[in-house]
Amino acid sequence: MANSDGVLLVMASGFPHYREYLLASIAQRGGPVWLFETERPSWQTPYIAGSTVVDVFDPEAVVAAARKLAARTPVRGVISYHEAVIEAAARVAAELGLPGPAPEAVTAVRDKPTTRRLLDRAGIRQPRHALVATPEEAAAAAGRIGFPLVAKPRGLGASQGVVKVAGEAELGWAVGVSRTARQSGMPGHDEILLEQFLAGPEISVDAAVHDGEYLPYLVARKRLGGEPYFEETGHVVLADEPLLRDADLLRLLADTHRALGYTHGTTHTEVKLTSEGYALIEVNGRLGGDLIPYLGLLANGVDSGVVAADLALGVRPDVTAHGAGAVGIRFLYPPETCVARRVEMPEPDPEAGLLASVAVAGPGTPLILPPDGAIARYGFLIARGRTAEECDEVLDRAERAARFEGDPPHAARKVVSV
Repeated sequence: MANSDGVLLVMASGFPHYREYLLASIAQRGGPVWLFETERPSWQTPYIAGSTVVDVFDPEAVVAAARKLAARTPVRGVISYHEAVIEAAARVAAELGLPGPAPEAVTAVRDKPTTRRLLDRAGIRQPRHALVATPEEAAAAAGRIGFPLVAKPRGLGASQGVVKVAGEAELGWAVGVSRTARQSGMPGHDEILLEQFLAGPEISVDAAVHDGEYLPYLVARKRLGGEPYFEETGHVVLADEPLLRDADLLRLLADTHRALGYTHGTTHTEVKLTSEGYALIEVNGRLGGDLIPYLGLLANGVDSGVVAADLALGVRPDVTAHGAGAVGIRFLYPPETCVARRVEMPEPDPEAGLLASVAVAGPGTPLILPPDGAIARYGFLIARGRTAEECDEVLDRAERAARFEGDPPHAARKVVSV
């Protein structure tokens, strides 16, 4: 049991390759950490004072477990950076009278049609959209919205089930992909969202929201691949990001959070930079994934784990950025769905700009690309440069040095190599 000062409750720790740095920072900043997780802790052990095994995807079970924990030791704050758990975390914070986003605000950002409705009401620029449940509704909505458009599940994350639809011939297939997509811990829905496809680069903005004050501190410039899907192949973060001084963007972001009633917590907001200005794509009630907060720490010195801990404790975080240059990440994918046979990554070389080179799959790992799977990566690379272009050059060299072989899942003889 933790000491008499109480514990900071973290709900769902994620995968160590992508989230260990956050748990370490939260523990260092927030004092003793108590972990709610679906399994007994392993790699998390050095960072926690104790744990409870509970189905973190079951809000009722989580609230009951939190009540029991609070009866034994003071709970000082609640954190979750797992998309499928943030609604339960908000309920726990409200139940215990702790700082956090209002549960209805988290529900609003988790449910994409609700987000769209509230932003329409507030006059926020966003894609034209429609919620559809039948082929007839989809055809009628596509006629109003126009092609190309985007089909997406109403409540999943990580771009799972999200498909670009070039024309009428692909509409039925794309609707089927979005309707049948499933993600652990998240309910499926018969309705899907059809949205106008907006051309232009996409960014994400990580921010702290403290008692209604919106404090953005990190912009990641997204790299996408694998059309018609929206697989995120990388991100680049600039230490001195001019967009964080853009009055129009900052106004859009602050107005969006106000419209959604999101007044306290961390958020990860996606925005398109179109020829007609900024357009809001979606808001996530958590820190960014894909190691984006880690890139920010390397680039501008702001530690998102510290930010999350401070907010959970009711403290206004310091999000002052410093540093120079750029830090980028690239995710490595197989050319087709396969079972990994060989994964060899180049050695990191910080002097040449290659900060990290990590295999996340090994022999025997299934790597299933959309539409049957998602995030089928076998490794990632992190680089530092004076500019985004210099980062890309380092990542290009490192990717060429990586070696991958995979067997097709149902044909052991054929080998695909890159």
